Amino acid sequence: MKSLHRQIMGSIVLVVVLTVLAGVGVGYYATQSRLGVFVDRIGGEEAVQLARLLSREYTAAGGWERVDSALSEAGYIFDGTPTGERSEESEGEHSESFHQDQVRVVVVDIDGRVVKDNLSELPPGAGATNLQGHRETVFDVAANRPVGHVYLDVNQEFLSTESHGFLDTLLSITAVGGVLTAGVAMVLAAWLSKRITQPVTALTEATQAIAQGDTARLPVTSADELGRMSKAFNRMTSTLENQRELRRRLINDLSHELNTPLSVIQLEAKGLRDGLQTAEEASDHIIQEVDRLRGLVTDLDWLAETDHGELRLALETTRVKDLLTTEADRWQPLCHARQVELSLRIPPDLPDVDLDRMRMSQALGNVISNAIRCTEPGGNITILAAPDNDGALAISVTDDGIGIPAADLPHVFDRFYRTERSRSHGLGGTGLGLAITRATVETHGGTVTVASDGPGQGATVTIHLPLNDQAHPDRPRTGPEASPEAE
Repeated sequence: MKSLHRQIMGSIVLVVVLTVLAGVGVGYYATQSRLGVFVDRIGGEEAVQLARLLSREYTAAGGWERVDSALSEAGYIFDGTPTGERSEESEGEHSESFHQDQVRVVVVDIDGRVVKDNLSELPPGAGATNLQGHRETVFDVAANRPVGHVYLDVNQEFLSTESHGFLDTLLSITAVGGVLTAGVAMVLAAWLSKRITQPVTALTEATQAIAQGDTARLPVTSADELGRMSKAFNRMTSTLENQRELRRRLINDLSHELNTPLSVIQLEAKGLRDGLQTAEEASDHIIQEVDRLRGLVTDLDWLAETDHGELRLALETTRVKDLLTTEADRWQPLCHARQVELSLRIPPDLPDVDLDRMRMSQALGNVISNAIRCTEPGGNITILAAPDNDGALAISVTDDGIGIPAADLPHVFDRFYRTERSRSHGLGGTGLGLAITRATVETHGGTVTVASDGPGQGATVTIHLPLNDQAHPDRPRTGPEASPEAE
């Protein structure tokens, strides 16, 4: 199986090579076409100049006697001397000549008889037919009449030698450039593919490590998509670690919460069997522990409803004063038993709020019970309620108990989360109460916050509830206000 690194590198190199080949091919044939036109035009100009020279020599001599001189002057009489060994004088004489190679020139008279073939392929006086190359007319300037024709580049040497030589050189240069380009492309492709695949490889290894229960983090070396991927993976890893820790705590807490009532039930049952307990005493204790188990199951059910969006509210217009008074009265016996002072401070003109009274009672009860557990004997708990500046009703529960460390504040609403101080003080609980409170309050369209100055400084939990129906206009309503006759 090919690795992603090789696939990316191979794809980039293949694209570059194909692009270079396509560029070379298109450039070669386009240059060949345009160069042929250019050389043909140059050859035509050479033929015109040669015809003028022959016309001048013919007129001066009164015939073709000076044709060799004219061709020699134009550079089309070859004596076998290499081009590099010609004299400076000769080169000066032939400076007007475009081509120094053996280009065939044939001069014919007006009757088509060969006057001169510079390569001696046709003898003088021979009939010339089907000659190629550029054809120009030679005139007798004095009589202003045509006396013959000159054919330049009869064998197409001009086009083949000049254009092919140039194209061969161009092709060689382009090929070298293409090879260098492909080499650079391979280096860049190797670097780029490694840069792309390295985070993916690290991600694969980190994922495998997490699957085996280890902790892994990815290095964040850029701000692009790969860097954001690494950051997202690290956030996911942190969340998984938190979930693992919460799961571990859940198992410990649930085992403790289940073991305690089951042990009590077992002891009461044994005492009843052995005659050490009366039926009435044993049944009271067993019923109490069963209620405790049922409360734990109920909490878990409530959380399951919030997870699946199934938490439904039966809203009714409620007097907040009555709700808080009822809650304070409900928890007064436990406060007396723990020697904690519970006080209620609310103004007389509190507005009514639309809420599900039963669920809000549970949410408030979770907060108050936590405050009672965290407050030492002789401590105080205060319930306050008043409209705030944001158009909401603020209900706060303040205690002067063990407080919450700053590091634990962001997690107190996480399910099954319990601070180390609560564990060390043996305060019990499963860490579900505040999670249920937050879910219930947010379903009402409100928010809940917690504040503490640190260990031993107490804590304040504040619930903010909207004062109008805009936060939850689609919730079902119950109570007298929901009936049309109530209007």
